[in-house]
Amino acid sequence: MKNSKRHEARRYALQAIYQWDFRKIQKDVFVNQFLEENDVLNNVDLSYFKDLVTGTIQNISDINDLMTVYLDRDISIVNLVELAVLRLGIYELLYRKDVPYKVVIDEALWLTKEFGAQEGYRYVNAVLDVLGNQVRKKGYKMPRGRGPHGPKKFRKRNRDKRK
Repeated sequence: MKNSKRHEARRYALQAIYQWDFRKIQKDVFVNQFLEENDVLNNVDLSYFKDLVTGTIQNISDINDLMTVYLDRDISIVNLVELAVLRLGIYELLYRKDVPYKVVIDEALWLTKEFGAQEGYRYVNAVLDVLGNQVRKKGYKMPRGRGPHGPKKFRKRNRDKRK
């Protein structure tokens, strides 16, 4: 199990983003409430935690729009923990260029294994790997073919795996 201050910041950020999805209150108010309700200060990079939570919430529309391009199902039926992990990972891929692409995916997989469904990490890995490759290696462009089933390349890849 990882114990770095950034890993712990991500663990708490995941929990915060998951909770925010139910409350939908102003990001600054929410972050302060979350910090008051949880003992987040120990062994956590607090500034990184705040950046992850406020940045993800602030950019949630763009994150969701981009994510739906790469999902093979409607966003409304994605497991809520996996959805929070994906949002957090996509935020890091888009806005935290100082964090290596592989670190973002590795951390997302750790979080999904810890909090998500038994095989949920596979789904998170598939989405973030394709999306991360597009965003980080090829430069960020919103791909054509928006919608719940994403680009044909991703649909074909997933369809082949299901057989």
